[in-house]
Amino acid sequence: MKAIIVLALLAAPLAVNAKPACNSPSEADVANLFEQWNGALQTRDPAQVAAIYQPDAVLLPTLSNQVRLTTAEREDYFAHFLANQPSGRIVSRTIHSRCDSAVDAGLYEFTFAATGETVRARYSYTWNWDGERWLIGSHHSSVMPQG
Repeated sequence: MKAIIVLALLAAPLAVNAKPACNSPSEADVANLFEQWNGALQTRDPAQVAAIYQPDAVLLPTLSNQVRLTTAEREDYFAHFLANQPSGRIVSRTIHSRCDSAVDAGLYEFTFAATGETVRARYSYTWNWDGERWLIGSHHSSVMPQG
């Protein structure tokens, strides 16, 4: 009987300190994360778009040469970007999921309702699970060099 109690006491700290299960999203889950981001663009509210990024996220934006490292810098970028009423569409993508993170990379196209212009760009998003929701840890977007 004593051996059972000792074993139970020894096992208890392991259960308390056990790492929670991984949140490994499916391809459909990751594709939906882009749709949520694109939906935030439709609100035309830079703060709503910036709220999808981790506080320490890196944004290498499509239409700016400035790296955006803070929430205020990301909001500033999106204030200008959203003025032209963008709507994004995935052209092609590759998704890699891991424990509590995912990478979505490929080509997308933005149509700007305010100007009628269309821009095709390369992109990559790194999505990270913060324990409650998926946030962008890094986002790179660059206009295609050959149109």
